[in-house]
Amino acid sequence: MKYATRINSFLRTDRDILHAFERIGKIDGVDYVDLNYPEHFTEYGAEKIREELEKNNLKCNAVNLRFRGEYINGEFGNKDRAVAGKAVSLCREAADICVRLGGRQIIIWLGFDGFDYSFQIDYVTYWKHLVEAFREVCSYSSVPVSIEYKPYEERVHAMLDSFGTTMTMLQDVGMDNLGVTLDFCHMLMKKENPAFAAAWLLERGKLFNIHLNDGEGSTDDGLMVGTVNLWKTMEVIYYLKKYDFQGAVYFDTFPKREGAAEECEANVRMCRKIEEMISRYGMENIERIIEKNDGAEVSRMMTELL
Repeated sequence: MKYATRINSFLRTDRDILHAFERIGKIDGVDYVDLNYPEHFTEYGAEKIREELEKNNLKCNAVNLRFRGEYINGEFGNKDRAVAGKAVSLCREAADICVRLGGRQIIIWLGFDGFDYSFQIDYVTYWKHLVEAFREVCSYSSVPVSIEYKPYEERVHAMLDSFGTTMTMLQDVGMDNLGVTLDFCHMLMKKENPAFAAAWLLERGKLFNIHLNDGEGSTDDGLMVGTVNLWKTMEVIYYLKKYDFQGAVYFDTFPKREGAAEECEANVRMCRKIEEMISRYGMENIERIIEKNDGAEVSRMMTELL
């Protein structure tokens, strides 16, 4: 599998993004990075970023939208339609940047599109605004547009809070270049099974990106891959291998006391170990266990894997 990592993990002690590229470029197994727009383009332009990525043998996996400041009351659904229009324009700019960097897609997380109180928004009108905005962004270019959903944080309730609502949005927008980014921690927060969503999207060619991390399930912990929910992580990786996922797996983890490089290396090491376990047991053998629909047989497979 191909791996990408989170640049902000490397910016805690040194805010120069070019230095982060140098450190990431030395990590075995990591060949891609995700960039945040406009956050990561305040000091250097797209051309300089592209040159430095190439210099460190890195590629752009995706450009993530980051809405701040004036978007605190909503992005696409903001009651101030001028602000909503700016949010769409920001996505168009990100798409242009993505093309210049040779990226695979833009990722849109609408952290402020939602509500905190009952009677705060008109849900139907708000939803229609999101549909219209996504159509505008997708129609702008052929760049794939990927929705990253999250149940809460920054709002108490996000409009795009789950696999179900996100798939409804895809259906309502009806654009071929609109897909989904799954974040392992976000799905745990929603009490979803990550592998179910991954398999469903892979089958339909709508899994544009995947963020691996781990957590206890109540907040976006961003812990190292496989350190809490090993079997759920392994099941996701099994389906990525089954469907020959060609994208880069992005480590959306938050080292706070760990060194950024060491933490990233731990994520690579865990993923490689899980891949090794799957290969050793055999994809066909795992498939046979799944076909049996027998919990005891699943437990037997787990003990054999251990």
